[in-house]
Amino acid sequence: MHRPHASVGGEKPIGWEPMKSWHALELDLKPRLPEILTSNDDARAVVLDLAAGESLQEHEIHERAWLIVLAGEIEVSTAAGERAAGGVGLVIELPPRERHEVLAGANARLLMLLTPWPGRGHPGAMTITQKLYARRHAAKQRK
Repeated sequence: MHRPHASVGGEKPIGWEPMKSWHALELDLKPRLPEILTSNDDARAVVLDLAAGESLQEHEIHERAWLIVLAGEIEVSTAAGERAAGGVGLVIELPPRERHEVLAGANARLLMLLTPWPGRGHPGAMTITQKLYARRHAAKQRK
């Protein structure tokens, strides 16, 4: 639940934003359907549930990512053969464009922090022309 806090005092400075907070373990999530907690030009915070045995198959993200295990256990493996596994409290940092897979060893809840948002090359940061070029390029790679 998002709970903006009231400010103390009078006028707010230019660019002021209220503090936000969530109880990430109390969110009512559906497995594999991420909940975006917050998103701005600096970063995006997402919470995701994975059922035991489920995975986020090998993929790449455009941003630097931090995965924090809030509940359960996961194993993360990279295309380079690196592995990290653990439960509550495990923090994994992945550089931009690092191909990786996430496997839940037990029902897991993850907090993902992505920065900057959107990262360079992310479809959300592309113009329509750049998206069209990327789709054509990807189609040619599949042939």
